[in-house]
Amino acid sequence: MASFPPRVNEKEIVRSRTIGELLAPAAPFDKKCGRENWTVAFAPDGSYFAWSQGHRTVKLVPWSQCLKNFLLHGTKNITNSSSLRLSRQNSDGAQKNKPREHIIDCGDIVWSLAFGSSVPEKQSRCVNIEWHRFRFGQDQLLLATGLNNGRIKIWDVYTGKLLLNLVDHTEVVRDLTFAPDGSLILVSASRDKTLRVWDLKDDGNMMKVLRGHQNWVYSCAFSPDSSMLCSVGASKAVVAAILV
Repeated sequence: MASFPPRVNEKEIVRSRTIGELLAPAAPFDKKCGRENWTVAFAPDGSYFAWSQGHRTVKLVPWSQCLKNFLLHGTKNITNSSSLRLSRQNSDGAQKNKPREHIIDCGDIVWSLAFGSSVPEKQSRCVNIEWHRFRFGQDQLLLATGLNNGRIKIWDVYTGKLLLNLVDHTEVVRDLTFAPDGSLILVSASRDKTLRVWDLKDDGNMMKVLRGHQNWVYSCAFSPDSSMLCSVGASKAVVAAILV
């Protein structure tokens, strides 16, 4: 019989309670948002929570403010309510990294979400760093969205602006994961039976195409040291790859 690991206190799980509920709009607006909630993700530092509200729209919510709203207004938190909406200061200067709420129109149904954060660059893999359109800094926080049309869009979490559009997949992008070492290496899993490895510090250059699944790829995950990638698909097989 399955059981929890020793570090998990089952009594604490029994005592857990709901602290809040985020509600999507009751009706679509401009056919961009429905009631379906496809996927959710937390930023690595806990500063943001992202959720797909259905169809094309992703909501980015500053998590500390969201928790504060739960305490003030009870468990129901309709994030589209103007009374709970955060003020949207100018994103320039000192306000750039202050958490702000964003609504992102991704252009197609969103199947997967992943946050990625950067660390100080030790050494670029490209000789000509000046060719790069983006030089990600120490405080960079990105959101990757995997779409129904096979595209992956990369957004600046602090501004809500689109940075990169990755277009090599030919089917739905079912899952996304960033390497936990802060390198901004992104892996995508798709119904086209492949996984693709992207280097976002190199303008989203596709480094590798990983083949091995005989059917749709559903999910992928890095090992804690970012050296190994495991994936699972419709064929019920787990495929492991060492990334060097």
